[in-house]
Amino acid sequence: MTTTQNHRAPFALGRLKSGKMGKDEERYAAFLADRQHAGEVRWFKFEAIKLRLADGSWYIPDFLVMLADATLEVHEVKGHWQDDARVKIKVAQDLFPFRFIAVKTVPASRGGGWEVEDFEKADAPLLPGMRTKAEVPPPKKRLKPDDTPLASPAPLRRKTRRAPPPDTLL
Repeated sequence: MTTTQNHRAPFALGRLKSGKMGKDEERYAAFLADRQHAGEVRWFKFEAIKLRLADGSWYIPDFLVMLADATLEVHEVKGHWQDDARVKIKVAQDLFPFRFIAVKTVPASRGGGWEVEDFEKADAPLLPGMRTKAEVPPPKKRLKPDDTPLASPAPLRRKTRRAPPPDTLL
């Protein structure tokens, strides 16, 4: 497919151009900026590095984060995992000397903040506002309109026959 000045090749659904943040990444960048202001994060950058996993296989983490103690961490913001994304982050965790974590938005109805999946399983502390999956309450189960239990079933009505008009009885 060739491109012209007025027509660009389409991107896959759900993917943004390199260097462009989605809504969750923007919210997470604001969260990291707050943590930086509080002195818990020294530095962070969106898509700062490109990690070579193998010939022709690369992983570009969402955020490279330097904590106050100069520890480098790789933070991946996920709403939904693609098939190869979890494999790539696990391979990268084996190859590189960073702590790799994935963060996911927790809805306000479940306490808000960020749910964290730590791929190193280290006992290193998380930033304030982050919780492990075990610490996040499960979503409240909603009843669908057709799932609502009835107090008592409505009585079935039998169709009654009407009596024929009086002039046809003869």
